Amino acid sequence: MDLPVWQALYQEMKDRGFVPIAVAFDSAGASAAKPWIEAANPTYPCLIDQRHFVAELYDMVNVPTAVWIDEQERIVRPSEPAGVTDAFRTMDRTNFSMPPDALKELTAKRQSYHDALRDWIVNGARSKFALPPAEVMRRMHTPSDDHVRAAANFRLGEYLTERGEAKAAQKYFEEAKRLRPESWNYKRQAWALEDPLKAGGPEFWASVDGLGARKYYPPIEDL
Repeated sequence: MDLPVWQALYQEMKDRGFVPIAVAFDSAGASAAKPWIEAANPTYPCLIDQRHFVAELYDMVNVPTAVWIDEQERIVRPSEPAGVTDAFRTMDRTNFSMPPDALKELTAKRQSYHDALRDWIVNGARSKFALPPAEVMRRMHTPSDDHVRAAANFRLGEYLTERGEAKAAQKYFEEAKRLRPESWNYKRQAWALEDPLKAGGPEFWASVDGLGARKYYPPIEDL
């Protein structure tokens, strides 16, 4: 999650009761995530989910992902990409620059997502972006047996890594990735625990390139 961008939106909309809650999915815990949070200095809650409990509860397989929850603690929109597109795939991997057209696409998607969020904050259930319960249920995914086994294998991999048994952990990470290949969280965290530089390095980009015409961020149906 882009903390400064959400800080600006929070400052704009907080008097209407809007509170973003950022969650860092980082198996290395505070040692990896806390410096980034402190550097951004947000004034809204920021959590570190070392065990990926939130990811499992809300079916989050990538970042940035968002869930809209109203004052009655009801899900208004289930997990979906938070104002991002596959435009990053056009990035120059040596200097991280993006072509103007791709940057324009990404900026427009972020703007449209935040505009939809503002509409919901102001209009609540009357907002056209607030989904009815039946549609929320249609878009949610009940964990399959493979998803449950993937989570268990990933947790075992984390446990072994923390015990200094990184080599033994790798087979459990690989099994988690096999059982749930759509989870980029599993892939990135397994790479990062093996070597922090791998999380955004050749292994990551090779996996992205391996998607071919398939999407990294699935498009949102109505945004």
